[in-house]
Amino acid sequence: MRDCQHTAGVDLSEEGEALSSEWAELGNNVCGILHGCRNLSLVAEHFVRAGWRSRSSSWDGYEVGTDWCEVELDSLDGVDVLLNGVIAPHRLDNLADLLHRFGLTYTLELNDEHGTLIRELHT
Repeated sequence: MRDCQHTAGVDLSEEGEALSSEWAELGNNVCGILHGCRNLSLVAEHFVRAGWRSRSSSWDGYEVGTDWCEVELDSLDGVDVLLNGVIAPHRLDNLADLLHRFGLTYTLELNDEHGTLIRELHT
């Protein structure tokens, strides 16, 4: 997200699908950094516009999700956004494609049930 400017929009929504129970049972298996965007509200808004649900999870953090992924978005050193949660392992490319459409640069890591890194994507 080049400028991370906030436009009037909605960053909270209960409209998206709930995380499928088969993926919720995995526990956290995805983490990443969204580089160079300080505006968490704008990032959450992008997910809402893509049909995901979003809720406030802290003073400035968000939880965003759909049936195949649910992640927390939190500020990291005021410059980047930390992404952490659960994803259907075969959908990692879908998340990367979505972040690319949002104009974000990122690093994503997918871990197995033992916390071992099995795949990394970055732009």
